Formats: sequence, structure tokens, C-alpha cells
Amino acid sequence: MKKLFVLFFILNSFLSVSQESNFQALKFQNIGPTIMSGRVVDVAVNANNPTEFYVAYASGGLWYTSNNGTSFEPVMDSAPTQNIGCVAVDWESGLILVGTGEVNSSRSSYAGIGVLKSTNKGKTWTNIGLTDSHHISKIWINPKDNNEIVVGVLGHLYSKNDERGVFKTTDGGKTWKKTLFINDETGIIDISFAPSNPKIMFAAAWERERKAYNFKGNGSNSGIYKSENSGTTWVKIEENSGFPSNKGIGRIGLTSFSENITYAIVDNQNVRPNATGKMPKDANAALFEAEVIGAEIYKTVDKGKAWTKTHDKFINDAFYSYGYYFADITVDESDENRLYISAVPLLFSNDGGKTFASLSKDNVHSDHHVCWINPKKPNHIINGNDGGINITYDNGEHWIKCNNQAVGQFYAVNVDDKENYEVYGGLQDNGVWAGPNNYVHNVEWVQNGKYPYEFLSGGDGMQVQIDTRTNQLVYTGSQFGNYTKINRNTAERDYITPRAEKKEEPYRFNWQTPILLSSHNQDVVYLGGQYVFRSMNQGKKWQKISPDLTKGKVEGNVPFGTITSLAESTFKFGQIIVGTDDGNIYITKDSGENWTKVSSNLPQNLWVSRVRFSNFNKNRVYATLNGYRNDDFTTYVFVSEDLGLTWNSLTEKFNENAANVILEDTENENILYLGTDNGLFISIDKGKIWQDFSSEIPNVAVHDLVIQKREKDLIVATHGRSLYKLNISNLQQIDENNKLFKTEEIVFSKNWGNKNYSWGKENTPNVEIWYYVKEFTNPILTIKNKEGIVVFTHQGKAEKGMVKLDFDLSIDEKMKTSIEKKNTKIKINQADNKKYYLPIGKYTIELEANGKKESQILVIKEKN
Repeated sequence: MKKLFVLFFILNSFLSVSQESNFQALKFQNIGPTIMSGRVVDVAVNANNPTEFYVAYASGGLWYTSNNGTSFEPVMDSAPTQNIGCVAVDWESGLILVGTGEVNSSRSSYAGIGVLKSTNKGKTWTNIGLTDSHHISKIWINPKDNNEIVVGVLGHLYSKNDERGVFKTTDGGKTWKKTLFINDETGIIDISFAPSNPKIMFAAAWERERKAYNFKGNGSNSGIYKSENSGTTWVKIEENSGFPSNKGIGRIGLTSFSENITYAIVDNQNVRPNATGKMPKDANAALFEAEVIGAEIYKTVDKGKAWTKTHDKFINDAFYSYGYYFADITVDESDENRLYISAVPLLFSNDGGKTFASLSKDNVHSDHHVCWINPKKPNHIINGNDGGINITYDNGEHWIKCNNQAVGQFYAVNVDDKENYEVYGGLQDNGVWAGPNNYVHNVEWVQNGKYPYEFLSGGDGMQVQIDTRTNQLVYTGSQFGNYTKINRNTAERDYITPRAEKKEEPYRFNWQTPILLSSHNQDVVYLGGQYVFRSMNQGKKWQKISPDLTKGKVEGNVPFGTITSLAESTFKFGQIIVGTDDGNIYITKDSGENWTKVSSNLPQNLWVSRVRFSNFNKNRVYATLNGYRNDDFTTYVFVSEDLGLTWNSLTEKFNENAANVILEDTENENILYLGTDNGLFISIDKGKIWQDFSSEIPNVAVHDLVIQKREKDLIVATHGRSLYKLNISNLQQIDENNKLFKTEEIVFSKNWGNKNYSWGKENTPNVEIWYYVKEFTNPILTIKNKEGIVVFTHQGKAEKGMVKLDFDLSIDEKMKTSIEKKNTKIKINQADNKKYYLPIGKYTIELEANGKKESQILVIKEKN
């Protein structure tokens, strides 16, 4: 009964709030970018035809290519999640198994929902179990019997659970047996098997515990287990085998060359001999200035009985302090001494791990996670990293980058106010970029030499603020509050992050540090640490305008007790709301002279993912709280009409789906947009009822939302599928009535229905006619010319919500005769496609629904 409940609970988390959506006709347009890609976690390559392979992205779904990465198509968009830990393919039968939930254990390694199965190249997916696993690391399919499957499960990231270890099925997933279980904090991070005898398997156990304030990625329960019967039973490698066994052992990666020979790479978090013990000066430095042993490689030549370290020296600059993010090792099937290490750089050894050289040449991103080595041509490598897919045919001397798909992992998005406005955004490990709002993917830029998006700064890209007085001054930066003011005209850069005095304790900055330009005076900049900092002169000088607004410093290796979100009211300068990672929300009405805590009546100890003031009511504020870092996926969204004195929940009937961002519409106060860890939602009644609002957007995390107010465009920043755009001008007009929306004027052309060239496309017009009906009805839509002749009719059947009709302005010969007879000045000629088209004139569109009528004008005008 418990398993059924867990299955229902998790699957329910990925259903939309309403069984119907009134807005499926509104299609979001992906506006890229693609070139910087996103984090790859696995590949599955057809060894008999290596131009055919699947690529698994951490939070961007599964993609397929049959032309060696020249182009890809998504094959998991219909699945209930895009979060992947691993993929396995049986190329003979076409069976695809996806282990959902990324295993790299980073700040944005999203949970999954078990094992997904497809037998039709991803057209449909079936969940075959392990729904409480959250993070799955490895899947083995018996090529002789697809019903026999072995799965390595890492388990929950932020909490203890029992569904972790090794699981096996012999009936294709109908039933599962847990064949290896260490404890509720130790899961399986990798499984290797001997190519010639897959009965011989090794499994890597990893003890790890992540909290919002601390990550312990090692423990005495980390180690290697062996099976001699295809994962049915397991025996731990003995402590006296030579393989390290102590509390400093972290993530382990495995690769088997034969029954006898297996390699293991270990993240050894024990301190190096003669370490100074000095603490790095800030969180960013702590990532790289580590004094731990780091990456080590061990080898067995006797089926795992004895293990020997392959190298005498430290493998420097491979893992740094964050070895939990790597530990993938691959051996060339044709030569036991050729090894590839996926680390910060991609490392290669041709002497069995004694020495290493970097293969991270030009055109290759850092932070590597997977390598496939062609068994027939070993210098042919397909590599997946934080910047996408790379291919080499000469063992890394030259690389091809295969980034044509929009799988960027955005944290934040913003827009400027230029006539043809640009969008700006910060991405996970791919810096900050700016580009055109009307971007459409093509490879024409390769010929002209300039990609439409411009790279602004590196690192993990974070929030962006633009001074819209000139649209050239940009404030942005990277992880842990490292912010810079950039003048795009002059390329001048000024580092602006405030620093503590020597006598002070260092300031604490969140991974995603909030920054804000005041809407009242854009020389005024706000920045959140544990204090609110304000600069009156564009970041040159700072002052604290608050006490520590958090619950205080918490000991750990991740900065905690920090401000995560801040906003200023457009009604009043200095009226500020602040949210923290430990659950506090404060408001000041007087530029920081006095602060009032307003979160005491809200759920406690949750991450405040967003706070906002209303655009319409000076006393209205919104807050989203996020329990992701507690493995709590409840949707927490609240509104207050009295500046936080009292709060009302907006998501009591909402399915489990952690909330990242709420946005009130800029024109219609009844409309709210909500970005969650699994999709975008809309309410048109101030949050009473929510509906799915993600047509063309798969089930992916939405981290940020912004509206370009002048153009009435909504921009959606996803953490896995880059940016999406939708014009919401019609949507903003929705009220309690049916609506027929204004149509764009169209310029008449004598070439309608003809081809410009014999090989060209037919030139056909199209008018989009949009209307909204509040309740299900059978609407009638007609178009009449000025003489009253009905030139078009549409009879709707049981329609509700936003509806779009495409009208190509064509008429039949009978209608053409009627129009010419009524107005002898008009002559309508037949086009090459044998159709007739409406002439220049003014037409009336009329919508009749539920006994009420609405009308608009359609203009077909002469070319200027």
C-alpha cells in the first residue's frame, strides 16, 4: 500500500493543476540560445553505427541524432520529466530506458520519478518503477534478454530513504528485487561489467549527505561491491584489498576492461600530507583552493581481490574540492592502458594511469561527465560536458562542437528597453549572455562569423540588471555574489561586490545573489548578502541599510544564512521586501531605517525563492517558498494585501511542485504566472485556480520570468531548455466576458498564391484571428465585407478559452463572383494555385457566443 501511495504521490507531482487548459492555443516560441548548451550526463552510442546516438541532459531531456550530431531531435518531450541521471539503449530491439534524476548532486540536480521505458524511439514513455529513487545512476540491459535489467540507484539527495542500492528485474520491470542495500544514506553511483562476461559486475557505493548549508560527499560506507551473477548477489571488496576504505572516500567511478581488469577512480576527500590548514578567503575560492587529495585511480588485475594505485603523484587540478561532480572513468576496449578521466579537464593516460595529459583543447568546455570510446576506432571519442557534446577523431587534437539544440540551464532572465529589445540571462556554468528577442535557430551565423547572442561574462551566470536609460550599462556576475558593472559601448568593466573590512567577518553571499536597480533612480543599486547593501552611485560605494536579516551563520561548507530575493516597490522609493534562504521575509518602508519581520505566520525554515511587490496595489506582496533542499516538493505560494501582516495561500489545491518564481502581469492584476521545478502555470483569477501554461514547453524547471512591458512579451527562463517567448497582449485583455481580439493589418499582394521562383514556396497570406470564450460553447465567427457579404464563416464546436483561427484570405469562385457583382470596381484574378483572394478593403469580424456578440475590424491595405 505504501508503494502505491508513493507512486501516486510522485506521478501526481508531474500532472498539471487542472485537467484542462484554456490556453493551449498560445504557443511559446523558443528563442535559444543554443551555442553554450547545457550539462550532459550520459550518452548511448550505436557501436555499429556511431553516427547514431542519444544524449541525456541533466535537466533538458533526451535527444537523438542519426547524423553524427549535425542535428538532434528531442525524444522525451512527452515524458512527465526532463531530469535524467542515465540512459541505456538496446540497439537490437530499440528499447530505451532512462533513469530519471541527475546524480551529480549539484545545487540544481533535480529529482526524477523512476525508470522510464520507450520502445518507439521516445514517442511514448512508460514508468516501470523505482518511483521513490529520485536519482538513478546506471542501467544495464541484458542484450540476450531485455527483461533482465540491473539498475543502480543513488537515492534522495537531501534526505534519507530506503529505495537506494542495486535493483534487479527479470520481468521487464513488473517486479523489482533490491539485491544490494547498504543503508538509507548510501546509494550506488556507478556499475561496471566485463564486456566479455556481464555476469561479472562491480558497483560503487557512495555515502553522501547534502543540506542547504553543507555537503558531506564522503564516508566510510563508500566502497566497491562485486557480483558474479549479473547483480543478483553482491560481496564487498575487502578492506585489506588495497582499495582505500575510510571516512574520506567519496564518489567512485568504475570501468571494466575484462573479467580480471577493472579501474576505479576515487574522490579522496582526506587532507593531503603537509597541508597548511588555511581556510580560503571566500566561498568561490573554496571551490578551487582545496587541500584534499582529490582524484586517485586504482586498478585490479585479479577480479577485484587486490587493488593498486596506478600513480605516485597527485593528479592536480582534476577534481579540486568538488569531486562529487565528476568521477567518470573509461577504458579503451582495445587497450587496457588507455584511460580517459572526466574531470574539470578531460584527462588521458596511455600508460595505465601512471601519467596524464589534458585533452581539453580549443572548442571544449570544462567539467566533463561522460566519454564514449569507439571500440573499432579508439581515437574517435564522444564526450559530454557542462557545455554540451564534443566529438574528436584524433584523440583530442581537434574537436567538433555539436550544440544545435536549446538546452541552456538558465538561472535568471531580464530584458532591456531598446526598440528591438534584447534578452539577458545567466546560465549554470555557461556565463551570462545577451541576444535578440526574435532569435530563431539556424546555422547561418557560421557563415557570417557572428553568433546572434553575445557572451558578457563567465562562471556560473547569475542575475542581470540593465540601466534602461541607455540600455548599455549592465550589472551582472557569477556565483556567490561576484558582480561587475559592464559598459557594452566601451567594454569597460568595474568589479562592484562589497567586501567586508578586515575587522569584520566575511560577508555571506548566496550562490544566486540578488541584485536590483531601483526603478526610481537607476543609479541606485541594491545587493543582498546577509545584509541589504545599497549604492547610490552605481556600485562605487556601498552602505549597509539593514542588520543581518537571516537567522545567522550556520556552520557548513556552503554559504547559508543569505538573502535570496529582494524587491523594491514601484510606488515608493526605499520600500523594500527581502527573502532569505533560511525562511525569513522582512519589509522596510523607510529605506532600511526600520525592518519588520513578516514571515512568522508562514511555513518555516524554507528557502524563499522569490518576493515581489504588486504592480497595482501598494500594499500587496507575493512570496514563493521552496522546499527542494529538504526533498519537500509542496507548492508554497502566498499573497498579502497588507504588506505581510497576514498571508493567504494561493496554491492549496495545487499539485506537489516546488515553486521558483511568481510574476504578476503588468497590465491585468488578475493574471499571475508561476514558474515551478516542473513547468509554467497561469491563473486569471488572482491565484484561485491554476492551469498549465506551457504549450511547446516540455516539463522542465522554470527559474525566472520577465515581461517586456512595451512589447507585451513574456520571457520564460528554463533550467534545461533555454528561453521561451510569448506575446501576451491578447491575454492581458481577458476579463469576465468573451473577447474578440484586434487583428493585425495585412498588406495586399498581387503575388498571393504564386511562387517567386519555380523552386520556391508558394506565397500565401495568413491572418490570425484570436478570441476568448469563458465557458464551453459553440461560437460562430463570421467575416463580412463593407457590402455585407459574408466572406468567411467558422462554426466552433464545444470551445473554451483562447482560440486561434488561421484564415488564408482565400475565397471560392462563387464568392468571387458575388463580390464583383456587388461592387463592379473590384476585379479578383485567379492565382497560380487556382485560388482567389480577398481584395483590398475593410472587413468586419463578428463573434457570437453565449448569446453575446463582439466585433473587430480586419484591414487589407495597399502597399505603401
